[in-house]
Amino acid sequence: MHWLAILLRSAWNRRLTLGLAVLSIALSVLLLLGVERLQQAARDSFTQSVSGTDLVVGPRASPVQLLLYAVFRLGEPTDDMSWNSYRQLAQHPAVAWTIPLVLGDSHHGFAVLGTDDNYFRHFRYGDKQQLAFAAGQPFNAIFDAVIGAEVASSLGYQLGDKIVLSHGSGHVELHEHDDKPFRVVGILRRTGTPVDRSVHVGLAAIEAIHLDWQGGAPLPGFSIPAQYVQKFNLTPKHLTAALVGLKNRGGVFRMQRFVNGYRDEALSAVLPGVALDQLWQLLATAENVLRAISLLVLVTGCCGMIAVLLASLNERRRELAILRSVGAGAGTLLSLLLAEGALVMLAGCVLGVVCLWALSLGAGPQIAARFGILLPGTPLTLAEVRWLGWVIAGGAAASLLPGWRAYRLSLADGLTPRV
Repeated sequence: MHWLAILLRSAWNRRLTLGLAVLSIALSVLLLLGVERLQQAARDSFTQSVSGTDLVVGPRASPVQLLLYAVFRLGEPTDDMSWNSYRQLAQHPAVAWTIPLVLGDSHHGFAVLGTDDNYFRHFRYGDKQQLAFAAGQPFNAIFDAVIGAEVASSLGYQLGDKIVLSHGSGHVELHEHDDKPFRVVGILRRTGTPVDRSVHVGLAAIEAIHLDWQGGAPLPGFSIPAQYVQKFNLTPKHLTAALVGLKNRGGVFRMQRFVNGYRDEALSAVLPGVALDQLWQLLATAENVLRAISLLVLVTGCCGMIAVLLASLNERRRELAILRSVGAGAGTLLSLLLAEGALVMLAGCVLGVVCLWALSLGAGPQIAARFGILLPGTPLTLAEVRWLGWVIAGGAAASLLPGWRAYRLSLADGLTPRV
C-alpha cells in the first residue's frame, strides 16, 4: 500500500502527460470494441430480417444475390419469375403460405415493394415478431400505400399524404408516375430491418402505374387516367421473388429440390440461413481488415504510452534515485513502472468502455434509423473481457522497456544528472 501511494502521487504529478496516454488508449479500445460490436450488430440485423421464412424463391441466381435483392433491396435482379410459376408454388401441398414480391420502383431513394395481404399476415422479423402499425391500416384500394418508419420520419409523411412513385430503383429515378399518385394509409412501427425503408403497395397498383408504359418508359401520346385502371386486368405477369413458409420445416430440402428442378422456367430456392453464411464468408476478409486496423490503432496507443513513460524517465531520474537511496531495489523500481503501465492501460480500457456505452446510448438510435443496425449498450461479453485482458497485459509488457531503462539508472547518476 505504501508503494502504491507513492505510485499514485507520482502519477498525479504527471497527470497531464499520463492523461493524454490514457485518452489515446481509450480511443483505441473504443475503436476495437466498436468495430467488433458493429460487425456483430450487422450480422444480427441481417439475420433478423428473414425470421420465419423457410425459402426465398426467385429467378435463377446465386443464393447471396437472390437474398440481397429480395430481402434487403440491394442490387438488381437478373430476371423475373412468372406469375403462373408463383401460383403453382403457392398451391403446392407442402406450402403453408407465400408472399409475392415485386421490386423495381422507388420513392426518393426508398424502395417500393409490391405485395399482397400475406405480407402483413405472415412476414416475421427479429424473434418471429409480426409487423405492427404505428398508425393506419394495410392498403385496401389500388392507390393506397403503407410506408416504413424510416420513410415516414425522413420525409415527414403522415396519414393521408399524397406520394408519387418513380420508375427505377435506388436513386436512379428515370420517370415519375405523377399521373397516378398514392395516398398514405398506414405507417409501420420501426423494425430495424429493410421494412423501415420501404414503401409498400399492392400488386395491382404496380400493374396499374405501368399500364401505359412500355420498355421502361411511358408511351408517347397515350395515357390511362387513374380512375379507369380498374377496367383493365391488373393481375401481375411477373414477380421479382417470393417468400415461402412450409407446413413442415423438415421438408425444406425436398421443397428446395422441387423448385431448383422446376421444368417450366429456371428458378432458385434459397435457405436464408445458408445464404447468410455464404455472405459472411465473402465479407470475412473485410472484417479481418477492420479488426487489423483496430489492432494497429491499439498498438499505436501502446507505443504512445511507452514514449510518455520513456520521456518522463529523464525528469524522474532524481525521484527514482531518491527511492533507491531509501532502500528501494532495482526490482522495486521495475515493478513500479510495470504497475504504472498496467494502471494506465486499465484506466484507458475503463474510459474506452464508458465511451462505448455512451456512444451506444447517444448515437445508437441514429445508427439504427439510418443504417438499420442496432448498436447494443449491453454489458461486456466474455470475448470482450478477454480482449481487454490482453490489452492490459500487453500494456504491462510494453512497460518493460522503460522499466529496464529505469533499472539501469544508477544511484550516482540519478543524484547528479547530466545537464
